[in-house]
Amino acid sequence: MTQTLTTRRAIPRRRRRRPAIGRFVFLGLFMLFVLAPIYWMFVTSIKPSDDYLAIPPVWFPAEPTTVHYTAALFAYRGLQGIVNSLVVSLAATVLSVLVGTSMAYSLARFNTGGKHLSFWILSQRFLPPIAVVLPIFLIYRSVGLHDTRLGLIIAYTVFTLPVSVWMMLAYFRSMPRSMEDAALVDGCTQWQAFWQVAVPLAAPGIVAAAVFAFIACWTEFFFALVLTSRSAFTLPTVFRAFLGFQGAQYGEASALAIVSLAPSIALGVLAQRHLVRGLTLGAVRG
Repeated sequence: MTQTLTTRRAIPRRRRRRPAIGRFVFLGLFMLFVLAPIYWMFVTSIKPSDDYLAIPPVWFPAEPTTVHYTAALFAYRGLQGIVNSLVVSLAATVLSVLVGTSMAYSLARFNTGGKHLSFWILSQRFLPPIAVVLPIFLIYRSVGLHDTRLGLIIAYTVFTLPVSVWMMLAYFRSMPRSMEDAALVDGCTQWQAFWQVAVPLAAPGIVAAAVFAFIACWTEFFFALVLTSRSAFTLPTVFRAFLGFQGAQYGEASALAIVSLAPSIALGVLAQRHLVRGLTLGAVRG
């Protein structure tokens, strides 16, 4: 009898172990799928040029070199592209989040523009960039904003504003209004209730919107390609120089790609707690 009970208890345990093992296998394969290209890109960035197309592949070079990093950052002006991208992305992110938070709060609390305005704002992202880039280029050239950081900041702010507004709108709608009403009863103005109560409570949503806006600006290529040339070019446009008639500069391209990953990874790690909370709580009601 005791042996029969023991056998019955062991069966559910085995069944529980199978899904756990399956999850670990799936996560392992997923991590391999994500990290293998990054590892290969890193190895390529420190390989000598003769090892690029070697057969069998060189998984770790015997004589690592940093010459590709030096060439990518200085000979190909990658460092200037990184500086331009940081300035433009940070400025556009701050503007997009400030304006987007104010607009989303107005839409959520006062129904500004009626029930269709919020969808109209989001619909601006449906417009293909190629349909507006030529008029923007002509306007920028006539007013002196072509090949300037300010021109890119304005374009990127408009480009990321709809997503910021939509994310914050869902977050403000999911927040209870009682805290703001209590602040108004205590003598705060509507503006003070917004900045001192609503904005601190919405910090996770603001961080999530800021991360998405920064990554969108950091990786944007098309507007930067058309609206810049020699001075305000951003990091994604530098990769054009690695493709030529005589071949591709794999080492320099991989080195600059590794460097370009650092800000996004650092931002994701620093804002991980707020990012996860902002994405989950902001999607409760939409």
